[in-house]
Amino acid sequence: MNYRKYVLLGFLFGLLVLIRFFENELFYDPYLAFFQNDYLYIDSPRRELAKLTWFASLRYVMNTVISLAIIYVFFKDKSMVKFSVLIYSVSFVVLMGLFLYFVINPRQEDYYIFFNIRRFIIQPLLLLLLLPAFYYHKNGGQSYKMMN
Repeated sequence: MNYRKYVLLGFLFGLLVLIRFFENELFYDPYLAFFQNDYLYIDSPRRELAKLTWFASLRYVMNTVISLAIIYVFFKDKSMVKFSVLIYSVSFVVLMGLFLYFVINPRQEDYYIFFNIRRFIIQPLLLLLLLPAFYYHKNGGQSYKMMN
């Protein structure tokens, strides 16, 4: 990889870090404080559903756009980016559906699964799954074959 590519990847990963670092200032999310406490034993926080949905969606889109840029810079393969757009789009529909279900129907016994679904919406976890998968695919499993 060349110097320019490293700098661009560092910048893009830095943007993801900044989104996380300034999450309290950038996004409305009463669950940030809720999940930092002993959430398994307290009631769900008061929330504005439309505002919460908008900001969760905004955060997902911001992380997605940056993640797609990282995938493109890393692999320089538009087909991987197109496939990633499909993965991110389907994931958004499924995750937001589940997210809204748990927001509208809060039950303490569901908090742990809700916490993890919410995590996939607000953090770039799909990128952590896609990068190694694409790397393995691009190299045809060569790194695995060398180990055996």
